[in-house]
Amino acid sequence: MSGKHGAPKHQNKYAWKPKAGHKINETEVGGKFRPYSEITGVCPRCKEQIDWKRRYGKYKPLAEPAKCQQCSKRAVRQAYHNLCPGCAKEQNVCAKCRCRVNRIVGRDSSEVEAEQKSLDEAIKNARERDRRTLLRAAKVRFWDKMTHQDMEETSQHASLLVVAKRPL
Repeated sequence: MSGKHGAPKHQNKYAWKPKAGHKINETEVGGKFRPYSEITGVCPRCKEQIDWKRRYGKYKPLAEPAKCQQCSKRAVRQAYHNLCPGCAKEQNVCAKCRCRVNRIVGRDSSEVEAEQKSLDEAIKNARERDRRTLLRAAKVRFWDKMTHQDMEETSQHASLLVVAKRPL
């Protein structure tokens, strides 16, 4: 055991960064082109815990979907979650710690799909100038939030963008 107690002798000159000496491949999960998925379905406390793991290099994403502890289906697609989104929403609990909460962080897939439908309707009914503006905004949002789980949807979304850009 150390005999030293009290404040540190000097302040760090720069913040610690995980894997500072390792070059990260931009195409791997967590890289520039495939960032981690958005943290959804958890309470604010659990979100902070998962954020900490991401910041300090302790986060390990799921390689394949895990089993839900409630319904035993392989439907858990986010790391450190114990319940699938359906069971968590049905019971109104956090998907990680299973505590009852009033406020859940993030949006579920039904909200995202509803937003996508409304965006498609807006693009369909808009004039050319507004359509291009909406497509630019959607493209920026799309590339900012692209994840490992959404790679299958990438080709579908890209085809939607191509179809929406065609002149009528």
